[in-house]
Amino acid sequence: MAPLEPASRPAPAQEAPSSRRRRLWRIARWAALAVVGLFALAWVASGDVRYLVRAAIEEARILRARRPIARVAEDRTISPRLRASLGLVVAARDYAARLGLEAKETYTTYADVGRDTLLLVLSAAPRDCLCPYRWHYPIVGRVPYKGFFDVAMAKDAAADLARKGYDVNLRPAGAFSTLGWFNDPLLSTALTRDSVELAATVFHEIAHNTLWVKGAVAFNESYAQYVGYHAAADFFAARGDSALARRALARWHDEMLLADYYRALVNRLEHLYALRLPPAGVDSGRTAAAEWARAVLQDSVGPRLETFKVGRLAARPINNARLIGVLLYRTRLDLFQAWHEHEGGDLRRSVADLTRLMEGAEAPKTSDTTRAAGHDPGSDVAFARLARAVGGPAGPADQTATGPASP
Repeated sequence: MAPLEPASRPAPAQEAPSSRRRRLWRIARWAALAVVGLFALAWVASGDVRYLVRAAIEEARILRARRPIARVAEDRTISPRLRASLGLVVAARDYAARLGLEAKETYTTYADVGRDTLLLVLSAAPRDCLCPYRWHYPIVGRVPYKGFFDVAMAKDAAADLARKGYDVNLRPAGAFSTLGWFNDPLLSTALTRDSVELAATVFHEIAHNTLWVKGAVAFNESYAQYVGYHAAADFFAARGDSALARRALARWHDEMLLADYYRALVNRLEHLYALRLPPAGVDSGRTAAAEWARAVLQDSVGPRLETFKVGRLAARPINNARLIGVLLYRTRLDLFQAWHEHEGGDLRRSVADLTRLMEGAEAPKTSDTTRAAGHDPGSDVAFARLARAVGGPAGPADQTATGPASP
């Protein structure tokens, strides 16, 4: 008997192309709705999602508005003041090369953001410690500030931290950096009527391209301040504008004077906070420190300032968050001035030799606890090298010896 053969199966019916397209379209539509739904839930539930989306939208607008800065500077349809400011930026970029600075793509484009304030920057610190509150971001890591394009969102975040007992500082900023992810343009909000400050800003940012010590925030920013004002002085002198050249050096003089003043105030507060007093004792000590700072500023520092006015500065209460930010750009400026004199007042040689001096300098590996306390170990390493080179004191606490008064 012949074996039984399996019955033949009917061939599956072929799906019509139009039916297949409709089915795929339904799947894609439901998938898209699911993504939108999940995003909507995340938007409602997470402030971080709303923050990142707003930042991405603003960055896209800025990048879309970019125009070559040299072309805008020659545009006769814009105001003469804007043309003059952009022309100054172009000239400063060109002069930077004569100083051995690496301009790269910094400020090769310009973008008008259409408003006076680009964003608000929030920083915070405990009332009993000069320790920055830090935010964590993908790729960038932990940073001691947060920028907001949304004013209401910025004020809500500041109020939330204040309710938790932090000192908060919310300030406007005319520019920000994407850390090399995009070719950041010069923004309209960064322009100023002060030619010295505008030129110094250009040289400051370009200085970062030339020398950047990893993990040394205070050193990098203070170095860029030094280069910014000295380069501006050389730049205006080369253009035959001796008045602005003198003003740039006078601004640097004031920066060094204020650096000493703030360092003395910070040292006084550090002594106070080290006592671990109860909240009432901390408040009383902060009030006394504010009174001391006001007297020193009005009686000793103010009369010696050449370009700044004390004004409302004397009436400000103690705010740890603001002090951390202020001192970030004014740490051991005396060492940079000593280095400048050591190099014979030649800024080109000074930058080149300092770059070589800092080769291999970076922050030692430290615990997250140490970093969270506001310590800047990379700057300690860099400043120690610089101090040895000029024969000055290495420790930041030693700076108070040249300050307006002992803490």
